[in-house]
Amino acid sequence: MATISRLHINGRDVPLQADGERQLLAILRDELGLTGCKAGCGEGQCGACTVLVDGKPVRSCITDVGSVAERKIRTIEGLAEKEDALHPVQQAFLDADALQCGYCTCGMILSAVALLEKHPKPTEAQFLEAMDGNICRCGVYNRIRDAVKRASETLATR
Repeated sequence: MATISRLHINGRDVPLQADGERQLLAILRDELGLTGCKAGCGEGQCGACTVLVDGKPVRSCITDVGSVAERKIRTIEGLAEKEDALHPVQQAFLDADALQCGYCTCGMILSAVALLEKHPKPTEAQFLEAMDGNICRCGVYNRIRDAVKRASETLATR
């Protein structure tokens, strides 16, 4: 695969020189210093490394950077809408105490953002489908469900 010379991340073009076969997660963390997404299972099963690519959740640990070179990548670092305010989903996770160790939080939040952008008032089935594959080691799933519901309500009033 060819060398990648730029990526579109969090609304801006970022210069880069990387082999297109390299793991997106490694590029984000090691080359670009975007450490919000975490290295978990390395097999795309836990969701800790989730980023949004063209608005859809993608497991960056199993995605080669060449396959997303021409697409829009959004990481947890680019989620806040203002410099001094969290995204409504981030705020809802805080308000609902939906994080404990924080390892899964990036993937959970980005998956929830994608869900709410597609389904502003998700059904339980839509919630379960969207969050499937995001594993919380601490088991705070009920609080995560509550956070997504809160975020849905907040976004509906905007």
